[in-house]
Amino acid sequence: MTPDDLAQALRAAVLAQRFETTADGLQHGAPLGWHPSIDLAVAVFPRGGAPVCANVLFSREQPQGLVAHFAGEFGAVGNIRFHADVRNAAGDSYAWLPGSDWSRIDFPAWFGSGPRFVAPYPASLLKTMVAVGIGRLVDAGRSDWALPLLYADKTRPVGDWLFDMITVSSNEATSALVAHLHARGAIRREGGVEVHNELHDLFAAQGLPGLMIANTQPDGGWGNGAGSGVGQIQMTAWDALRLMWRVDADAPVQPPLVSDASRAVIRRALDAQQLHHILNSESLRALPGWVPGIPGTARFAHKTGNTQNYSADAGIVHDGDLHYLIAITTSLGSRYAPHPDAATTWKLPALGASIHAWLTTHS
Repeated sequence: MTPDDLAQALRAAVLAQRFETTADGLQHGAPLGWHPSIDLAVAVFPRGGAPVCANVLFSREQPQGLVAHFAGEFGAVGNIRFHADVRNAAGDSYAWLPGSDWSRIDFPAWFGSGPRFVAPYPASLLKTMVAVGIGRLVDAGRSDWALPLLYADKTRPVGDWLFDMITVSSNEATSALVAHLHARGAIRREGGVEVHNELHDLFAAQGLPGLMIANTQPDGGWGNGAGSGVGQIQMTAWDALRLMWRVDADAPVQPPLVSDASRAVIRRALDAQQLHHILNSESLRALPGWVPGIPGTARFAHKTGNTQNYSADAGIVHDGDLHYLIAITTSLGSRYAPHPDAATTWKLPALGASIHAWLTTHS
């Protein structure tokens, strides 16, 4: 398998789903009508061989898909110009509403050069960045996994807050840990402006430009209402994948983001993830019309994210000799779900199943 083989297989797998035909709840079930934004990255670790990586990106402006090129062997994407997501004064993600005219939207330039790709908000996938930030506080002796942490009249150990943030995607736990990052000086604001962010310094030093968690608040606020959220918190699929790579002890060594001990804490939480509803659909088996995703027999240590307009998933897959990382961010949120208890269109788990089957055969 070559990187081009993998890229073309990913591209074909996305196109085969015909995502433009996805039923849209905001259009009374009519087809979406254009290709949604999908940023998909995969890294495969063949036994005894070198990693094989690929990243493909689709949008209404790039319906046939772009294939990313990496600087160096596994460096940053170098041939795509990423723009940040946007929200209006009311906090709505208006770029994804029916009838939105992208030619009239000023998407802020983020990084890179080449064809434009507007990066969709990562939703709760952002919590992996928070987890790394907390791990680094612990490693530096500025916190401890057993430290009692008070937030919203609840006192729990830092490690328990992190476990809930990852496994059940607790927003309260996320706020507690964001507030802890501020309280310990990892993020600092002056005069209402963020003036220091150790995570951004880390991501820049590690060549991870596609990770951003800006303008969070000392009280733990990290959503649209706090002035953060959409447009301020960003993750590309390739850099979300490379973040997962750094917490995968079984993958070829990359420069560490946290200590082995903190990596083990984060990995245990990822292994215990309870929301299997994007690329793996095991949480939704009881729903009518259930479509399988990455097989439930595979070990999938991952983190999902889901809102009305967005769905994301990233993690580490082991299935026998097959070992790979996968990350996806999309503009396919719950408004495309076929059932109130589903998170998104069945096309996303179907895509996960298709990719897993191809990798099983070809790696």
